[in-house]
Amino acid sequence: MKFSPGSISICLLAALALAAGCASVGEKTRFYTLSVPSDIREKDPYPGYSATPIFIEVMPVSIPERLARPQLVVSIKGQEGELLVLEQARWSSPFNHELRDALAAAIAGKIGAIKVIRGGRLPGQPVYRIAVELSQFNATIGGRVNARFDWTITSSTQGRSAACYSAISEAAGRDVESLVKGIQDVVATAAGRIAENLGELNGGGAATCGPQKIMDDNAGG
Repeated sequence: MKFSPGSISICLLAALALAAGCASVGEKTRFYTLSVPSDIREKDPYPGYSATPIFIEVMPVSIPERLARPQLVVSIKGQEGELLVLEQARWSSPFNHELRDALAAAIAGKIGAIKVIRGGRLPGQPVYRIAVELSQFNATIGGRVNARFDWTITSSTQGRSAACYSAISEAAGRDVESLVKGIQDVVATAAGRIAENLGELNGGGAATCGPQKIMDDNAGG
């Protein structure tokens, strides 16, 4: 796999996606976030939503080393063997931090949970510890965003736990904004499935892995 760091403009990226040339200088850096506003609690409570707050601790997310940076790391449809580091298209913080914050916020919002920091709970207060690994990830301009998440959920007091995974694929457009939307959708789907497991555990049941959105290997991922 060829890895191409350096300054690659958004204009050049779009040109590569369209197989056309483009010259750009002085391109402004743009910043993106994985966290998106949600009003799901007010409009449509999630299955397993708890009226009595539960407490969660989302551990630092393990990701492939190449992604542990603020710059977006992408490929172009038809050139999936080459990775581009977009110096002028960045997450608001390193990707692993963005991912943890987005997952924690989405899970808490969907299930009615309260996020706690390590060591920040009262003695004896039960908390669900969630560990997530992003074991596979490919974001392809003009193709798809393919990801696999593996996670465990462990109760601090109830002796119940869950281990599951989800392979998710979402469409990505021909520009950075559309690609970011695809990544946001992938993360939101993963958060929803983790929240489902959490709701099952909190309700006294056994957590089950939900239906998988199988990666489309022929769609540019």
